[in-house]
Amino acid sequence: MMAHKYAKIAFTEQVKQVQTEQHSRTGYASMEQGEDVNHLLSDYEANFIALRDSFYMASVSETRWPYVQHRGGPAGFMRVLGAKTIGFADYTGNRQYISTGNFSNNDRVSIIFMDYPNRTRMKLLGRVSIVTLDDAETLAKLEVADYRAPVERGFLIHVEAFDWNCPKYITPRYNNDEIQTLLKPLEQENQQLKQQLATIESNPGNTSTASNSASINVEPTDPYPTGSYPKKLGDGPLKLVISGIRQLTPDIRAYELRDVDGDELPQVVAGSHLQIPVQLPTGEQALRHYSICSNPQRRDIYEIAVLNEPDGRGGSHTIHQHFQLGLVLACQQPENHFSLRSALHQQGAPAVLVAGGIGITPIKAMAQSLRAQNFEFALHYAGKNNLSMAFQEKLQREFADSFNIYRSAEGQRLNISNVLTSAPANSIFYICGPSRLIDAFLEEAKIQNIVPQRICYERFTAAIDDTAAAITVTLNKSAITLEVSAQQSILDAMLDANIAAPYSCKAGECKTCAVKILEGTPKHLDNALSVAEQEQQGLMCPCVSRATSSHLTLDI
Repeated sequence: MMAHKYAKIAFTEQVKQVQTEQHSRTGYASMEQGEDVNHLLSDYEANFIALRDSFYMASVSETRWPYVQHRGGPAGFMRVLGAKTIGFADYTGNRQYISTGNFSNNDRVSIIFMDYPNRTRMKLLGRVSIVTLDDAETLAKLEVADYRAPVERGFLIHVEAFDWNCPKYITPRYNNDEIQTLLKPLEQENQQLKQQLATIESNPGNTSTASNSASINVEPTDPYPTGSYPKKLGDGPLKLVISGIRQLTPDIRAYELRDVDGDELPQVVAGSHLQIPVQLPTGEQALRHYSICSNPQRRDIYEIAVLNEPDGRGGSHTIHQHFQLGLVLACQQPENHFSLRSALHQQGAPAVLVAGGIGITPIKAMAQSLRAQNFEFALHYAGKNNLSMAFQEKLQREFADSFNIYRSAEGQRLNISNVLTSAPANSIFYICGPSRLIDAFLEEAKIQNIVPQRICYERFTAAIDDTAAAITVTLNKSAITLEVSAQQSILDAMLDANIAAPYSCKAGECKTCAVKILEGTPKHLDNALSVAEQEQQGLMCPCVSRATSSHLTLDI
């Protein structure tokens, strides 16, 4: 266990005595052993500080009274000048100079940086040096451009230690920009509803109106008013009840699932997923796949996280609209097509985990499993910003020494080439996220001559074949020939023709739809079938795979 520099400073003998009396000393003692950590700011801490528009700062007077001051300004007015130095310019204010006077006598400072929307708090201890007007070069690094008040001095803070706090009792608060971000999807939905209502009122009995130059199409009314959605869905043997719902981001909700009878759930390993039954607004019963993102060691719950995609296939939007506490989901047993290669990690191969957006769901469980087994790993998480990235706060706390975050809104980009080249030669890579992320990794791995066996990935959507052409497909047992367009999958063409073809993920991950090829040359794009299944058994996954020939005959 690495030592914790903050604990070395904060855990005085009196503090340790109280910890002992309150039976918490054992848990904290291990933090004071080994080499020092938490005294050098990483990119994560630097980015966190750069986004803050205020902080709380405590100094100590000659009378030993603490003085706490709130400091505010434009985001990033506290400058990060290095791994051990931060600072800010001090402008003309109420001219009490209490903090300035205290620092002249005692250079110790304690600062708390708050991120209220994400319930994150960073505590920092340091020593202050005052920058006078004579040091114009240093002041220039601290000044905020176009700030109206004149600069009187600057404060440089030499970092001694820092720590991240538990978010449990931090009340979320939002500034105007953050509120607008949260309200935007609600405002858009409100406008759509108003438009639909106005159209219906002006054209009773119609679902569309037309003018000389344009038409307005109105979506069908939701057939499930509040309280009328089914109370039970699915016909699988594993009966789960929704026992908790958490809003992780404005667009992502976590659903906690427990055994309906309170029994232990089947043991799963990281990368497992559930097929969640959903009744769509059309009345169709459908299955949607969601990774189990809770810690695999837990047997009391499964947790899934669902990104609301209003323009998707309807499953996630329906879940967000209608899944409530107490809904029973009769599911099939969990499946896993994206498991850790534990045998290789036991032999010393490090893991490199890469997540893009909602792809964090299986990657989170993998990180927890690797940590529980003391396997070496690095975790890379890319997304838009803190507000949109599920679990980022928890991951930072739990895996700070292995965690790397990239927020595109702040100009931070995941450098795939660097991730691949900087990893040990025997690393195993696990990637989950948008197809463009996975495709870019596969392409760069090929350039760097990394064998495909070291790259594991899971797609949430089907791989895109930009070279796809229209083909004809004969279904031997059904005695039907289909014309499949370049924009259509073979599976969708079969379903449109009312062929009872089995399917599940529609992304080439589960091989539920696998069918034998009788004639033609396939172009395999799935991530489920083995080489033996493809070449020796002649199977293909029609949900994603195509053909290099103009015709295929399938045994269905």
